[in-house]
Amino acid sequence: MAVKLEIVNLGMKTGDTLKVKGKISDDEDGFSINLGYSSSDLALHFNPRFNESVIVCNSRCSNTWQTEHRDDHLCFSKGSTVKIAIKMEGDKFEVKLPDGHEVEFPNRHSYDKIKYMSIKGGFRVTSFKLD
Repeated sequence: MAVKLEIVNLGMKTGDTLKVKGKISDDEDGFSINLGYSSSDLALHFNPRFNESVIVCNSRCSNTWQTEHRDDHLCFSKGSTVKIAIKMEGDKFEVKLPDGHEVEFPNRHSYDKIKYMSIKGGFRVTSFKLD
């Protein structure tokens, strides 16, 4: 998956919500939104996979992937425009999907600040906001 957007000085902290809006491509099998300290240390890897009809969440520590969390509530489709909100709590991330469903994923690294964000694959960002 090619990197579409990468930010290395995000400044997200506990209590903040990252809102990402964009268009899902017609011809790729998925995309990922990654939040963490760097590309090799990710607190949240949010990865909808259309070929498997699943959302995979994971974390990465020193370039090593940890245990996957799979959620079969894939409520968006190729070619659609979506808005995803990711709230950072002290102990977890809450990802609000376009239909209101929430996917929760633990903050395994206990980060209180996120400085790295990347968006990869079939997702073209039209706007993003950090509240």
